[in-house]
Amino acid sequence: MTGHLKTAPQESFPSWRTTRAAIVGVLIAGAILTYASLTLAEDASLRVGVAETDITPPTGFPMAGYYHERLAEGSIDPLKAKAIVFRDGDTAAALVVCDLIGIATDLSREVKRKVVEQTGIPASNVVITATHSHTAPDYMKELWLTLGKAEQQQLRADYIQKLTAGPVAAIVAADAAAKPASLATGAAMQTTPVAFNRRFVMRDGSVKTWQNYSNPDVIRAAGPIDPEIGLLTIRDPKNNQLRGVLSNFALHLDTVGGTRWSADYPYFIEQALRGSVGEDVISIFGTGCCGDINHSDPSRRERNKADFIGGSLGKSITEALADLQPIENPTLRVQSQVVRLPLQDATAEEVARSVQLVELARSGQKIDFFDHVTAYKKLILDQLRHGKPHTRTDQHITWGLSRSLAGTGETLPVEVTAITLGSDVAIVCLPGEVFVELGLAIKQASPFRTTLVIELSNAVETIYIPHRAAYAGGSYEVTNSAVQPGSGEMLVEAALTLLRNAARATEQQP
Repeated sequence: MTGHLKTAPQESFPSWRTTRAAIVGVLIAGAILTYASLTLAEDASLRVGVAETDITPPTGFPMAGYYHERLAEGSIDPLKAKAIVFRDGDTAAALVVCDLIGIATDLSREVKRKVVEQTGIPASNVVITATHSHTAPDYMKELWLTLGKAEQQQLRADYIQKLTAGPVAAIVAADAAAKPASLATGAAMQTTPVAFNRRFVMRDGSVKTWQNYSNPDVIRAAGPIDPEIGLLTIRDPKNNQLRGVLSNFALHLDTVGGTRWSADYPYFIEQALRGSVGEDVISIFGTGCCGDINHSDPSRRERNKADFIGGSLGKSITEALADLQPIENPTLRVQSQVVRLPLQDATAEEVARSVQLVELARSGQKIDFFDHVTAYKKLILDQLRHGKPHTRTDQHITWGLSRSLAGTGETLPVEVTAITLGSDVAIVCLPGEVFVELGLAIKQASPFRTTLVIELSNAVETIYIPHRAAYAGGSYEVTNSAVQPGSGEMLVEAALTLLRNAARATEQQP
């Protein structure tokens, strides 16, 4: 990598008469001071690197997103791990976004362990997040088997090695590429409708997911959307070349379908950016809080497709690049807090019933969808809550298995991380599938000019995280939440505490 050497100012010397030895002494001292100031300037300047690696599974590996096994039959576009690394003196942070449905805690801990070994970046300053593509691998049981050194198919074992190595390689490459950068931040507003709240208030007072306004019992959407696309750009200060774009938008990724690998609409954001600003730019998309947001327009029968959604978002991003504001004093601060979210329970009777339902579904018998969702969740909760689970969970489910969280008890330890740059931008990383109202609450109360809130970071075992009022309404997302009411508000409180601490530290900076 080519380093960037700042030009130090020339030393000025007094004009008095002196001996040759004195002159030499002054020159040596001046050289030492110049070298010292140059080194301090280098150490004090923020350096940023971006990189990406391929994590596409082979044909025949299980695909994620649903409650039955389906094997991939090929690829539409590649799955990637895309990393950004910040270094500011002794402080460093890494964010890697993976084209996966979620980040198992087992995966995040394995990646963090290797990143610490290879870069020295503290584990608490490393965030692994997922875009939530449903055309990505169902890897959690295979990872669980690998970590337990259990027998498994060779094709699947080989992919787990690739999967755990990929995000690490992206971070290591981004760290090696870190160099002085010009940063700018701001937001674009997505005016073309591509995101819609998918929960609806019904005439009888209930709340239902996935409705259409053609249904006479639908009154209105049960919540808002977030039309803002948060942006952070990284440019080379020498030639202003755009090296990377971090974007953030709240829209669920399930727009492709089928049995071929695809990164979903973020792939088309990347293509739009590369077509506009250059093929070398790395587009890093962090999914916003979209637990109750999808791409289905309730006023139409037709659904927006991945290319339209990604192309439209990419166009909005490209048009906003010239209006972003530079970050003048991008002092890096990284804070992380472990929050223990209260888990729901799974009794012996519930687990026994869940085993029956899951096995009926596996045999091809038709069962109620919500009963299937509940049964699967109860089996996940059984191995999380109990040191001695009521059943052999690994015999009944694939995703949701965890070596590191097994028997964790009544609460689930999750991380909330805030990466801030000066007083201009904050990147907040939350676990699980978070409702949009919770993300909006963080943005509205944040003391930073631009706040990007990225969900599905470091842990997916929470599944959905609704706001407290949504639990009263019920429906799919509440049924498929592993945590108790109030958990979302705990995350908001933790995030805002971290942001306010960072803002105070920045204000007090000399």
